[in-house]
Amino acid sequence: MVDQMKEREVTDVATLKALADPLRLAVLGVLMKRDPEPVSVKEVAAELDEAPTKLYRHVKQLEQTGLVYVAETRLVSGIVESRYRSAQQSLRLSPQVFAEGGEQPAVLEAVLAAMDLVRSEFQRYFLAGRVDMAPEKRAGKFAHATLRLSPERLRRLRERIDGALDEAFAGDDSADPDAVEATLFALLYTVDPPKAEQS
Repeated sequence: MVDQMKEREVTDVATLKALADPLRLAVLGVLMKRDPEPVSVKEVAAELDEAPTKLYRHVKQLEQTGLVYVAETRLVSGIVESRYRSAQQSLRLSPQVFAEGGEQPAVLEAVLAAMDLVRSEFQRYFLAGRVDMAPEKRAGKFAHATLRLSPERLRRLRERIDGALDEAFAGDDSADPDAVEATLFALLYTVDPPKAEQS
């Protein structure tokens, strides 16, 4: 039996590469959402509206990096079916992977894959009439801005965002009959001035 981590901090290239695909992220998302129930590849495929044959190699790559594991097997029509669980409840990229000289190509691909997944899921749910951004319910929130912040204001903003994320990931309200599925995507970054051209 594998002990599930609450949060996994990603520090290695192999895991970053496993996360650098929106479909693998979607598979991982289904397993996290359905946890603690073990889920078969066929069930994941049905939830994602994909062919199971398209997912097997993605699940194997997630398994090889320890992001998912086989929780149980069972015999279905004479074939052994593996049922998977996520090895963690949430993921966070280590600040070290963003360091200059670090794993920049791999971390860029992982971040872009997450952005692509959020975009495609939002589009799918929005077009299906399933997104609730009603102001009277204060259900959804969208903000996009480029700001000029002093180092002190930036530090305070980062602390408030960290606090909100810690609160969001602190508990599990799935037992609440009024609980709703919510997606949270946060990206805060600063932009350095352009490097002087070499003469």
